[in-house]
Amino acid sequence: MTTPPLQQRLLANLHELARPRHAQWDPLGLMSVRAFIHEQLAALGPVEEHHFNEGREAGSNLIFRLPGQNPRLEPLLIGAHYDGPLHSIGADDNATGVAALLELARRWSATPPRRPVWLVAFDQEEWGMLGSKALATELHQGGQQLRLMVSLEMLGYTSPTQDYPLPAMRQIYGEVGDFIAVVGNAGAALTLPKLARGLGAHVKTKVLPVPNGGRAIPDVRLSDHSPFWDAGYDAVMVTDTSFLRNPHYHQMSDTIDTLDLPFLAAVTEGLDAALSRL
Repeated sequence: MTTPPLQQRLLANLHELARPRHAQWDPLGLMSVRAFIHEQLAALGPVEEHHFNEGREAGSNLIFRLPGQNPRLEPLLIGAHYDGPLHSIGADDNATGVAALLELARRWSATPPRRPVWLVAFDQEEWGMLGSKALATELHQGGQQLRLMVSLEMLGYTSPTQDYPLPAMRQIYGEVGDFIAVVGNAGAALTLPKLARGLGAHVKTKVLPVPNGGRAIPDVRLSDHSPFWDAGYDAVMVTDTSFLRNPHYHQMSDTIDTLDLPFLAAVTEGLDAALSRL
């Protein structure tokens, strides 16, 4: 049976992205992946290298801006971190998120979304969201408004079982890890149903609004959306729930062959549908 074109493109990107790429463990791998992302985005238009130096490491976020059909609207910022965990291939974490980001860039450069979109490949997420923290701080200090920030964090793993940070959530969200989750802060709560409708037309979708920047549930803060929450922006994380489902999290066994490629493709189609019209 022939693999559908979207799955073929995602898989081709995954083969370039899913490799050791940690700033300390494999800096050459990180440089290689950064160069690949830059090359893919630069083929579509100008790419900004947003350099930062926070904490232990310097890094570089890659920003690709699209004007949208109505440039006067507040921009949508969609990000995925391209650095990988220590001692891991990092296929789900987070080659899947970057592969989806590159596919959205390809589509939206040809068919502009409703509003301006900034697509950002974040560096140094594994060091404590350093890249997203640097950009969120800079945007906040500059008074930049955003319609929403969306973090794409692990999008390609399904499982017959599903864990939760709070046991009571099992009664609401079910026993099977076959859905994509959208986690938003209080300010994004009104947007969650709209995102769920767009995504839900392509993949089973569950939403979780969290108050107080998710501080009562630390697990929901572990991606690049949380610095934007802390800077006062509305933001959501789109995720397959990471270690609550995927036993290969931060292991060398987080490889491409463990992924559910049709699920990743469905999530990508859903992101296009949900975000291009926001």
